[in-house]
Amino acid sequence: MGEAPLVMSGATKRFGGFTAVSNLSFQVPEGQIIGFLGPNGAGKSTSLRMALGVMQPDEGSVSLFGAAPDIKNLRRVGFLPEERGLYKKMTARDTITYFARLKGMSAADARARASELLDMTGLGAFRASRISKLSKGMAQKVQILSTLAHRPDFLILDEPFSGLDPMNQQTLEDLIRAEHKRGATILFSTHVMEHAERLCDGIVMLARGRKVFDGTLDAAYATLGRGARMAVEHGFDLAAALRPKGFEAQRAADKGPGDSWRVALPRGLGAQDVLRAALETGAPIVGFQPEEARLRDVFVSLVGEAEAAALDVPVAADVVEAA
Repeated sequence: MGEAPLVMSGATKRFGGFTAVSNLSFQVPEGQIIGFLGPNGAGKSTSLRMALGVMQPDEGSVSLFGAAPDIKNLRRVGFLPEERGLYKKMTARDTITYFARLKGMSAADARARASELLDMTGLGAFRASRISKLSKGMAQKVQILSTLAHRPDFLILDEPFSGLDPMNQQTLEDLIRAEHKRGATILFSTHVMEHAERLCDGIVMLARGRKVFDGTLDAAYATLGRGARMAVEHGFDLAAALRPKGFEAQRAADKGPGDSWRVALPRGLGAQDVLRAALETGAPIVGFQPEEARLRDVFVSLVGEAEAAALDVPVAADVVEAA
């Protein structure tokens, strides 16, 4: 492993009396996909702008490939901002070619790369179409392709899935995996935890400008109390039956056949252990389901349901068309 593409140390950013990001420290290891997670207004975009040198931290420091962000190391970065922007009179291929050339590619290589990416994502037939003639979803895809056209070592994507329909979201997930397989390190911000669950090696969670978690997905899930749902025939006291075997059960409000219970799993034991224990007691089981850990549940456990409710507020992602 080489040097971490991004290291933020105690970064703080204020706007007047408002602190948007407070004492943020984390790093993005080379070759990994890291999710930068939190609701709208958590400070994700401000943090990414500091990472790129667009904003300077009021306190702390930012290191991009071992140095302060500058023109040289920014050529190794592909950045997709939350606020999209394209030139509406340019064609799809010319748009991608233009951004690739800004990053140092030759005209011939940039044009070939643009055609390759458009073909890969089903937009080959629209390569000569002006941005103004494309649908919003197509224009967003062109913006994303422009970000990775120069094969950057480090991709920073700010809410890349926002505004895309499920099919285009899947296309983008496939693109992210392909870029990672090529060798790119990737950091993407999102308020939709499911994308991180499918893609990430590690995650950083923010709430109100502060880091509340930094680690692997397994470490995030380990913060939760794990359990299993079990339904038994009406009238059977599952709590009393399982207590001698070291399991605590509580009645649940789930609807279904029989009486529903939630059984807490002690550290080191799994769902099959509690099922085995219940069978040994002779419990009349009519339903069983291990609980599946989710990142949203992790976030709720760290910051509370009220703060987590902001995760459900969508991000506006209209493509802003430049003249």
